[in-house]
This record gives sequence, structure tokens and C-alpha cells, in this order.
Amino acid sequence: MTRVLLGLLTVGALIAAGAVLWLDREAPATGVTPPPSVRPVPVETAATESRDLVRRLYLSGSLEASSRLEITPRAGGRIARIAVDIGDAVNPGDLLLELDPEEFRQELLQSQAELAVAQSSLAEARESLNAARRGLARTRELREQGIASAAELEATESQAILQQTRVDLARSQLQQRTAALRSAEIRMSYARIEADWEDLGTRHVAERMADPGTVISANTAVLALVALDPLRAVAFVSEADYGRLRTGQTVRLRSAAWPEASFSGTVTRIAPEFRTASRQARVEITVPNTDARLRPGMFMEIAIDLERRNQAQAIPRDALLQRAEGFVVFSVDSDGAAPLARRHQVTPGIRDGDWVEILEPELPPTIVTLGQHLLSDGNPVGLPAAEDTPSDDAEPRSGPAR
Repeated sequence: MTRVLLGLLTVGALIAAGAVLWLDREAPATGVTPPPSVRPVPVETAATESRDLVRRLYLSGSLEASSRLEITPRAGGRIARIAVDIGDAVNPGDLLLELDPEEFRQELLQSQAELAVAQSSLAEARESLNAARRGLARTRELREQGIASAAELEATESQAILQQTRVDLARSQLQQRTAALRSAEIRMSYARIEADWEDLGTRHVAERMADPGTVISANTAVLALVALDPLRAVAFVSEADYGRLRTGQTVRLRSAAWPEASFSGTVTRIAPEFRTASRQARVEITVPNTDARLRPGMFMEIAIDLERRNQAQAIPRDALLQRAEGFVVFSVDSDGAAPLARRHQVTPGIRDGDWVEILEPELPPTIVTLGQHLLSDGNPVGLPAAEDTPSDDAEPRSGPAR
């Protein structure tokens, strides 16, 4: 039993001695333990800049043609030819389509014949009137001589009046047949439909609703033409954004069809009423399209410039923290022996992409952009070390790499 106790005491003494030796090895050479201190917080920084910033309203919408024209023949008939197809460019004076002219030609010939009959009828009525007038003159002479009776004179006068009425009727019929001929000529012109607009430039065929050989009635749409320059972008805004919109504001647009391109436009119309169902108002934006890259119906991402600030105090968006007391930014104070964090309560302004305007206060030149959520005012910070660049005459170290 005594030997067991002596063995346990020996083992305990050896463990205690080993612990003392290990602690002595970790202690500084002076034998004094350093006082506890706050470790620097690693951060990344950026410089405060003066930048031109723009406040934008971001919307989504779609493109529409600035004008859309549906070609509807004024007369019905069989389509003999369609001269254009989808995608074709159409200029003023170009032929669009033709209807079968045979029916219109027959109507024209009939109207011409009826006009000739009316002219002949008028000529016959005039001759009859002249004969009745000559007979009336002779009867009056005979009546003065006492040869003709009063009844004969009255009958001759009635005949002259009747022939005058027939002349008036024939003249009216001639006017009627002349108008009918003109209507037939106009209907004949309806068989050939050309682009007859002015000062609207080139249009393109967007849709074809019929094929040659189809029999259509009057005012049936056959083609749809659209103008591609300029286009009209349409978006809808809520009540919260409505009051900030003005006609003439600059707009930037993007399309998935051209992801690297940005297109410019201008707000041209703002609806004076809100739609009951959506509580939104329509906004129209004129978009120049001289290179014809955009097309009606495309979905567009729209950014409307609401406000612009030139040379504003700006910081990266990542530097701005939102806490219970408001927005906070940390700067780096390098005047002392070690860099320290300084806390600033700020008032942000315009947000433009990755940058934020700071209205007040004026900030130091260096601010923290990463790690600031671990900081408080006066904390030491650890700045990124500059990369060491070896000089040309420095001798390379020999030995294996560790």
C-alpha cells in the first residue's frame, strides 16, 4: 500500500513539473504577461468621391408602334393579288393589293351606257319642246286672226308646258346618270389599293389577314402596317410615383434582345386618370429607332431620370449601414499610432447604382466598405496590407518552400 501511494505521488509531481515547464516556454522572455487588449477589426476601405448622380424611377413596359394602319378595301370583291407580305417595307405610292376588277368594270360600262341613254333622252325632250313652242306660236297667230279657237290655243300651251317638264326630267336624269358614272369610276379605283399617306415615311407590314382568291366584304382588314421609327414605350405608374413624373424627362431603356445596348427616350404623355382596376396611370415614352433594332411588342426595362445632382458627395452603397437610430457610416482615422474607426450618422440622398449621395455631414476621405457591421466608435481597425513587390536586385531565397 505504501508503494502504491509513493507511485501516485511521483506521477503527480512529474505532471506538475511538466506543466510548469510548458507555461514557462509560452511566457515572454521577460517573464511578464502582456495585458489584455482589443484586437483590430479587419476592414476594407474606399475613398469618398464627388460624382454626378441621378435619381431614377425603374419601371417595366412594352413597345408599341407609334402608328398602326389597317388596310381595309372600301368595296367588297375577290382578292386578285397582294403585292406585299409580312416584314416588307412600304413607301407612299407602293401597290398594296388588287381586287378582281371585272365586276367593277361591268358596273362602269353600265353606268356609261345609262349616261348615253340619258343624254339622248334629253336631246329628244329638247326637240319636242322646240316643236311644241313652234306650234304654240302658230296657234297664237291663228287665234289673233280668228281662225283658231280658244280651246286649241289652250291645248297648245299645255303641250308646251308638258314638253318643258319632260326636258327638266331628262336633265335631272342626265345628272343622276353622270353621278352614277362617277360612283362607278370611284368604285373601279377601289380595286387597286396603294399606299397614299404623306409625311409618315416608311412603314412595314406587320400582319396579313387574307390570301389571294379570298372573297371579302367592304371594310374587311387585309393588311396591317406599322411605323417603326419612332416607337412608343408604354408603362404604368402607381400613385406614389405619379407626382414625380413630367413630360420631357429623359428615359433609358433596355431590352433582352440587346442586353449590352441602352436606348434613349423621352416622356411625352402622362394619362390624366388612373385605371380603376389597377390604380395605375398610363405613361407613354417616345423612343427613336433609326437603326430599326427595336420592334413593337418587345418587353422593356425602363429607367426615368427624376432628379440629377452634379458633383455630389458620394460613397459606395456598401458603406451605408441602417441601424435603429438611422443611417451610419464608419470612416478611418489614421492620425494616431493605430488607425481607428469613427462613426458618423448621415443623411443619404440620391441612390444611383452602386453609389449613394450623402447630404450631411461632410465625411473624411476614407470610409469603411467591408467589416463595418463589427465596428463601434473608436475601435482599432486592421487595414489591408499593401502587397510587397520584390526589387530587381533582391536575391532569391534558397531552400525548400514552406
